[in-house]
Amino acid sequence: MNQPDPTTSSAPSAASSTESAPSAPDGLTRDTAGTPETLLRRRADALARLARGVDLVVIGAGVNGAGIAWDAAARGLRVALLDKGDIGSGTSSWSSRMVHGGLKYLEQKDVLLVRESLREREWLLQAAPHLVKPLRFVLPFYRGNSHGKAILRLGMIAYDLLSFDKTVDHHRAYSKERLLELCPGLSPDGLQGGAAYYDAQVEFAERMVLETALAATAEGATVLTYAQVDEILTEGDRVRGVGFTDRLTGERHEIAAPVVVNASGPWVDQTLAAALGARAGARRMGGTKGSHYVVDPFPGAPDQAFYYEAHRDGRPLMVIPWLGRYLIGSTDLRFDGDLDTVRSDEEELAYILEETNRIIPMAGLTPADVRYSYCGVRPLPYDAGKPEGDISRRHLLVDHAPEIIGLISVIGGKLTTFRGLAEETVDAVMARQARRHGPRPPRLSRRWTRRRSSTTRMRLPGARALDLDAFAREFTAASGLPAATAERLLRVYGTRAADVAALAAADPRLAEVVDEATGTIAAQVVFAVREELATTISDVVARRTMIGLEPDLGVPALERVGAVLAEHCGWDAGRVERDIAGYRTYIRRLGEIG
Repeated sequence: MNQPDPTTSSAPSAASSTESAPSAPDGLTRDTAGTPETLLRRRADALARLARGVDLVVIGAGVNGAGIAWDAAARGLRVALLDKGDIGSGTSSWSSRMVHGGLKYLEQKDVLLVRESLREREWLLQAAPHLVKPLRFVLPFYRGNSHGKAILRLGMIAYDLLSFDKTVDHHRAYSKERLLELCPGLSPDGLQGGAAYYDAQVEFAERMVLETALAATAEGATVLTYAQVDEILTEGDRVRGVGFTDRLTGERHEIAAPVVVNASGPWVDQTLAAALGARAGARRMGGTKGSHYVVDPFPGAPDQAFYYEAHRDGRPLMVIPWLGRYLIGSTDLRFDGDLDTVRSDEEELAYILEETNRIIPMAGLTPADVRYSYCGVRPLPYDAGKPEGDISRRHLLVDHAPEIIGLISVIGGKLTTFRGLAEETVDAVMARQARRHGPRPPRLSRRWTRRRSSTTRMRLPGARALDLDAFAREFTAASGLPAATAERLLRVYGTRAADVAALAAADPRLAEVVDEATGTIAAQVVFAVREELATTISDVVARRTMIGLEPDLGVPALERVGAVLAEHCGWDAGRVERDIAGYRTYIRRLGEIG
């Protein structure tokens, strides 16, 4: 594949301390005494707050964990959100980046899940319009598909009826001739017509997770990254908190809390096993692997998304415009390997290329056309008796009582429905605590009966303006930045672009471009560390500035990013070097086919 060669850098250096060092994130080890004073103080303050105890600990800062922390904090609970890595660094970063109603769930006759997904899709279009945007899909009808033309048309009608409150257009049906006029790259063989409908896309899924976590902190939650929970503390049959290892220092800490929610995605069983040992219970998670491939525009490539049925096995596949390129995939295979190093394999790549070339014959895609791949594991319920495509996509809440009272695990969940899942989870948590305290809880427990979820009336931090288009016009005119830079800031930060621009206005050096491919400026790097909880260069490049989603994976910008952090944030040369090496190690899984 065509991607930068990361093998020229060595793996992260070993810790200089003679003590045993923990597994460190992205090249950081226990000799990182040069961490800037502000970051040390921020982390120390967070640890001090957590040492006083909280009402709820949420394990896992993916989209579901961040949503739960936000909902709970907005209701007045004292919340700690912990993750062994960065915010959104797991499954939330490796999806198809779709905010969708779940058209394929109609096949499973899960009408309630489709309705829930469509409702939450509409909320996201309003709550995060800078990140979540409508995307038009074409669904071609082919003779020989597992679902005939009539059934697919009925599915389209049902999809419209279930999204009666939507702001996007209804579906439209097309004859074969008209569809080929609109999509000339489609294979005409067996084509019977098709339909076009709208779902939505979140190009920067990582940013959506981050903004949800920032919304949680604005409500008072404490977010701590690189904090690996290795023990759920109990007293008899009741939870009393968690023990965790600070992966940046190797120090161990405890947090007192009466309730713990395990929202660690496909790592749910691993978290339970590490924290509870033999008390972890039966297997809950049975995730499936989904591999995606990023390619440049190719002959016959559509100007909208294709959603079609694979010829080989009938699986739904997609060709999706994304960041000026295309995302093709994905696979759906049971996975029992290492969740931290999962990657695509040659058979998956051959399957996706074969099916893409079949529906778009002039594409002629080969492995050499793939710029990079990424792969994630869907956090699905364990069900060994069902084919992968038939496993329910509905989330489950597992209350571990009576064995362990105060522990809830979240199984499943999707980008689209994270807010609803969070509301349901916090409802369950508060109901349990209210029952525990009785009808007249003591003063210190009144927050457990405080109020209902309010997140349906709230927006993510980058959507502060009701009229985002008007804000964009005013910002572009007043920012003093080149139009391309202003557009990039708006696309990544929404209304928070004004905060980034203010940094650049205060120091002209921060208006300098650090990455030509995206036009990212130095102010974004500083903003990531000061205001967006970034701790490593991987955090900055992969999940804050979004440089790492380019075909070069952000490698050409690494030295300049490091120089900005050294000059403006006080990072020493040793730390910058280790972080860059750590990022090069991190991107190996994006460039190799296992």
